[in-house]
Amino acid sequence: MISNGHLLRYSCQIQLPGFGVEKQLQLQQARVLIVGAGGLGCPAAQYLVAAGVGTITIADFDTVSIGNLHRQILYSHDDVGLKKAELACTKLQHQNPQVKVIPFTEKIVSENVMGIVQSHDLVIDGTDNFETRYLLNDACVLSGKPLVYGAIYQFEGQVAVWNMLQEDGTRSPNYRDLFPEVNAALIPNCAEGGVIPTLAGIIGCMQANEAIKLITQTGEPLAGKILLLDAQSMQSRIIKTGPVSTVVIKELISSIQVATLPPEELKEHLQGDFYELIDVRSAEERLQFQLGGKHIPVAELETRIMEINIGKPVVFYCASGKRSAEAVKILRKYLPEVTAFSLAGGVKAWMEAFAETKTTESTQVK
Repeated sequence: MISNGHLLRYSCQIQLPGFGVEKQLQLQQARVLIVGAGGLGCPAAQYLVAAGVGTITIADFDTVSIGNLHRQILYSHDDVGLKKAELACTKLQHQNPQVKVIPFTEKIVSENVMGIVQSHDLVIDGTDNFETRYLLNDACVLSGKPLVYGAIYQFEGQVAVWNMLQEDGTRSPNYRDLFPEVNAALIPNCAEGGVIPTLAGIIGCMQANEAIKLITQTGEPLAGKILLLDAQSMQSRIIKTGPVSTVVIKELISSIQVATLPPEELKEHLQGDFYELIDVRSAEERLQFQLGGKHIPVAELETRIMEINIGKPVVFYCASGKRSAEAVKILRKYLPEVTAFSLAGGVKAWMEAFAETKTTESTQVK
């Protein structure tokens, strides 16, 4: 049943043709998992909470940083350093006390993804890395759950619905149908390539819209197609991806755990010879700011592994920690016994941690 308070709060959407109290009740009974409380997850969560989705789980293991604030609209300057999932849930619960918002602060990995996906009706992908994106896709296929996909980069965004159950019992294409494999090391994320902040809001809202359509079985979901949006021209187009999935997914690929090194710990040993420090960014990035060490761009790492001194712990660094994590995986593929770290948060986290001294240090360590 829906109380009078619910009817009043959601009266505008209940009045929609073909919506009514029945659709609102479906929203109230739905369980949605949002993975990533960042640029996409924030607006998606806000509108699903406002629409009255009964239970929403926010999964994110990260904390708020200053560089997040221009596009992650749930947070303010005073929130820097706090856990995104917990903070988002607190604010969203105040927004609508009639729904249940649950934080999940562990990293989504192969060991826990099936359990959390299976306990929800659908999943919204608000992640910014390919390993988690493929993991969510595969878990949704194995669990028979639809996945609402969104991605942003610079001025371009994408939205699609993967693995939707169709009337004939088949499933719509999933992420692997369109992108069987991606070299993640060569594709920068928002922190490295940049993104216009309004695009995150647009795509995140589109994801929330697709979720509402799936829950209430209204409209025409973006299944079997992908919407591409250019925020500079505001032109969009829809590309068909096929009627059904042709990819067979039988099991999850185990997540490769990458050890990270906090900026504070690296700083403590930076002037010594304790670590083999390697910058995996481009030459242009290195000219702007560097922490020293060897320069081996991640695209060249496999052919230049012999240049690395493996007699001491190896620390890779990049702009945000994404490419350096890929570098750790590449090194471990060839030399599994080597101790290797990715600088947590990359140069961006370093500069935020030591903002008051970064100018002096940049001249000292070059």
